[in-house]
Amino acid sequence: MWNKAARINMETTHTEKMKLIDELIDKYYADNQVLKNILVLHSRDVADKALRIIASHPQLNADPLFTEEAAMLHDIGIFLTDAPGIHCFGTEPYICHGILGAKILNEMGWHRHARVCERHTGTGLPASEIIEQNLPLPHIDLVPETIEEQIICFADKFFSKTKLNVEKTPEQARRSLEKFGGQTVQRFDHWCGLFL
Repeated sequence: MWNKAARINMETTHTEKMKLIDELIDKYYADNQVLKNILVLHSRDVADKALRIIASHPQLNADPLFTEEAAMLHDIGIFLTDAPGIHCFGTEPYICHGILGAKILNEMGWHRHARVCERHTGTGLPASEIIEQNLPLPHIDLVPETIEEQIICFADKFFSKTKLNVEKTPEQARRSLEKFGGQTVQRFDHWCGLFL
């Protein structure tokens, strides 16, 4: 089954990709239904907000089909992390979940989707911050670049995995980012101007 997933191409329909995404989630989360529920509900909220942004801003020329797929996969790596508060019982630091998810998707050949995984933490992590803070991440820029990467990263800031189906206000989302410093908040404020 997973060799088939790795060979997606331009002819693979959105419906087929969404089915493969469901199968992928089942593969990694079948033995932890609580975490699977958290992942799916959170990802659906992020996807729906991202799709609302795209519908409200056609001038952005964002791809809604890809955005939905990537939003449903942006947190696929959380099961590998140690975050018991959200039923993650892996061994890696939680901040690594994007890189871990990207590795899974890159191995399947889903490189564009993998970029969303690795670039959605905070409002993105520049290499300089990764190095300065001695984070357990590669010393490369992990900042959203494409419009779809930016929209998903932005939409993600409005939903917590501990308070499912509750959307934060822009002010609440901004406050939750303030502890990470100026660049993080500046990117969020810029996106508020673009997407709200």
